Amino acid sequence: MRTSVQELARSGPHLSVGVHAADLLRLGEELDCVASAGARILHLDIMDGVFCPQLTFGPALVAAVPDEFVKDVHLMIDEPLAKLEAFVEAGASMLTFHVESTAHPHRALGALAGSGVLRGVALNPGTPVGAIGPLLDELELVVLLAIDPGWGGQRFLPSMPERVEEARRLMAGREILLGIDGAVTQANIGEVAALGADLIVSGSAAFAGGDPAASTRNLIRTARATKEAV
Repeated sequence: MRTSVQELARSGPHLSVGVHAADLLRLGEELDCVASAGARILHLDIMDGVFCPQLTFGPALVAAVPDEFVKDVHLMIDEPLAKLEAFVEAGASMLTFHVESTAHPHRALGALAGSGVLRGVALNPGTPVGAIGPLLDELELVVLLAIDPGWGGQRFLPSMPERVEEARRLMAGREILLGIDGAVTQANIGEVAALGADLIVSGSAAFAGGDPAASTRNLIRTARATKEAV
């Protein structure tokens, strides 16, 4: 499913549910559960074992995910330029790569222009937020990672409020979505939502409790209630 910046900004914050944490042998059932709870965006972490230590999956699984979902594809891979087309053809709705992964981010963003895909860049915690500055006229999404990608069990980065504030300042006046990704849990989803992100990525919180529908419903409810209260 393709979507627009305006639609997502108007109706957010949105939960992007991490597919890698689902039981892949029961993926259809797992996705039915989160869909029944109101999730419409699925986050697909593509790791190559080079840019970050883990290996996950590729375009084939992206294509296998039903098109009723918005497919939020996060490329944690080295030199993504040559691989972008395969993920567009697989049905990606949103395609994000890391500014740290290539010396030529403008070329990657240019390759996605006109594809109908929302173009995003992600920043690792150690990368200055100002790195997005030269790219802001060519993208629709900025994702700030609250952890270093590829390692489990990390805590949410304490400096995220300052990083979000700086990103918002740089993005002011542009139609660009802001996402937060990493260490989002049932316990801190409200605090994360209070930072004002349009997109909140749940790496495992939707599936960790054994009841994906109930867990997803609680994440969405808490995030939206926080927005209304702020």
